[in-house]
Amino acid sequence: MDPNELDKIIDLLDRDVELREKIKDQVTLLDKKTRTTIGILNRIHSTPSEAMPALIESVQPTLLSYREVISTLVEIIPENQFWRWKDMWTNSIRTAVFAAVLIEYLSNRTLLSLAQTAEILGIEEKWGDRLALPVEDYLQGLITVVNELSRLAVNAVTMGNFEEPIKISLFVKDLFTGFSMLNLKNDLLRRRFDSLKYDIKKIEEVVYDVSLRKLAPAPGSSGIPKVHS
Repeated sequence: MDPNELDKIIDLLDRDVELREKIKDQVTLLDKKTRTTIGILNRIHSTPSEAMPALIESVQPTLLSYREVISTLVEIIPENQFWRWKDMWTNSIRTAVFAAVLIEYLSNRTLLSLAQTAEILGIEEKWGDRLALPVEDYLQGLITVVNELSRLAVNAVTMGNFEEPIKISLFVKDLFTGFSMLNLKNDLLRRRFDSLKYDIKKIEEVVYDVSLRKLAPAPGSSGIPKVHS
């Protein structure tokens, strides 16, 4: 091999290693922030309803701090290389989506759209060739929210909040209806969607028990937005 050509190849490999390390550093920082967020959000399972607003308020600064990390990450990634590097931060972004969507539900009982979630995380549309919020990652985050809410439905009752399971049931069923309208080709996403049936069953059992014991009003309609395909 020509020595000059070999030097070029070595230089390109070195640059790739350097770039990977820079991306890894930012992803590690984002992971640290998402772990902090999830750690605080785990307290929802042992927090009385009257103290929930203060808990949610306490986690907002950490959620908003994702933007700075993501902005720095975008500056590192070369143009048109989103798909080359995205696997390095996919899990981190899905966790961030989960946190943002769960916080919105707990705050306002509404569902963040894909665009709204990207805005909260500070992911700008103009960055699409370097970093974006793929639909699959958004949907994976939503499924994790349902997993968490099925757990909350049980724990809310132990905290004496008998209306929470009913609110969760309305939200989750509406979300499931939206998912059912999607033509899911991804095998992993499809399997996770199918698992939602178990979460819904778990929530329905809690609602049935609460209703049977007349511990809360019968379920009614609510202003929860639908999920559109």
